[in-house]
Amino acid sequence: MNNVELKHDNLSIAQQVIDRDTTIFWFRRDLRLQDNAGLYHALKDNSNVLPVFIFDTVILSDLEDKCDKRVDFIHRSLCHLQEQLEERGSSLLVVYDDPVHFYQSINPKIVYTNHDYEPYAMKRDAAIKEILERKSTTLKTFKDQVIFEKHEVMKDNGEPYTVFTPYSKKWKAKLNAFYLKSYPAEKYFRNFKKIKPIAIPSLKDIGFKETQATFPERVVRTAIIEKYDQQRNFPGIRGTTQLSIHLRFGTISIRKLAQIGNMKNEAWLNELIWRDFYAMILYHFPQVETKAFKPAYDKIEWLNNPDEFQRWCEGKTGYPIVDAGMRELNTTGFMHNRVRMIAASFLAKHLLIDWRWGEAYFAEKLLDYDLASNNGGWQWAAGSGCDATPYFRVFNPALQTEKFDPEQKYIRKWVPEAGTAAYSKPIVDHSFARSRALQAYKVALE
Repeated sequence: MNNVELKHDNLSIAQQVIDRDTTIFWFRRDLRLQDNAGLYHALKDNSNVLPVFIFDTVILSDLEDKCDKRVDFIHRSLCHLQEQLEERGSSLLVVYDDPVHFYQSINPKIVYTNHDYEPYAMKRDAAIKEILERKSTTLKTFKDQVIFEKHEVMKDNGEPYTVFTPYSKKWKAKLNAFYLKSYPAEKYFRNFKKIKPIAIPSLKDIGFKETQATFPERVVRTAIIEKYDQQRNFPGIRGTTQLSIHLRFGTISIRKLAQIGNMKNEAWLNELIWRDFYAMILYHFPQVETKAFKPAYDKIEWLNNPDEFQRWCEGKTGYPIVDAGMRELNTTGFMHNRVRMIAASFLAKHLLIDWRWGEAYFAEKLLDYDLASNNGGWQWAAGSGCDATPYFRVFNPALQTEKFDPEQKYIRKWVPEAGTAAYSKPIVDHSFARSRALQAYKVALE
């Protein structure tokens, strides 16, 4: 079945099963039935609720790798949702289409979904809202993927925070049981539309391939969270929960995790607050998607050597801690957070390659890729972002290794040839690279 046939077939099915008595719940970054804000409201307020997921052709067309692990993860998550819905006499309708075209083609009673704060998503949702309003249909959206959004944590003068520490203090001061309370959608599962199961398109149907990837379990390991502040910086041990892919696609509730973090470990809770912070920054300052948060940093004259960039991508820089991170990323789709900072700093400052090149590569490879957090992290490393590391702080990979991988467990796993004649010579001398970076930044910022 080719894509044209599939799109037509799905639309035909959609037009048959969606009528003016049908309420749609549109799954997006929230692939779960439990504690789902928009789904709860849809089920509580309506009967005949049909869950829908759209493989967005606008997004998928930009993915060159047809073995993309994230598409596979989404597909597996949808199959799991389908099993749960079938047990309740309902079904998930999965379509492959441009969402704007899809909503032009149907005429439901009402559409519920959860907020998305990325520029493309907000533009798309505004267009769909207008289409539905012309049909006397409402698009209702709810906060679900963050604890606090948009204007909920602001300075006293009403402006958005651009520094994390005061933002986090107000975030914590505002936090109470109300914001952590789960949405008991299961109380209203009887209101799912009763319908025979609708077949989910295969990965092949939408132009992708199965990856055989092994994904982190959807399990909250409280023992790791309790020791997070002591172990999080050491990539050679399992000191992080690796739940980021589940947060990214909403297969686990942010409220559940914030409850645990609030009880167990403030350092781990802070990581969730950083996530809210970067989502808020992207919402208020959408220009950061393509530009430096601090405009002066767009004046830096990057060297952008394509051969050196390729060596960085492949984990062949001659700096073991950097190469280990890149090889872990290329192999698994995951990279330890401490190593992400080291690898990002190395690209921007040691090699003087535009941080946007690295951001795009991470966007292509990371299982947990999230525009707001990825952009925020890269601009932090490059010094160009809000509350970023100062430009004159240049990570020394050797010292970072001594501090965070002293026994080289992590390096030995991913760069077994390190220390032998087979290993790459350093792509650049650290002292030279540091001086060059400081000069380039200084000239741009004068």
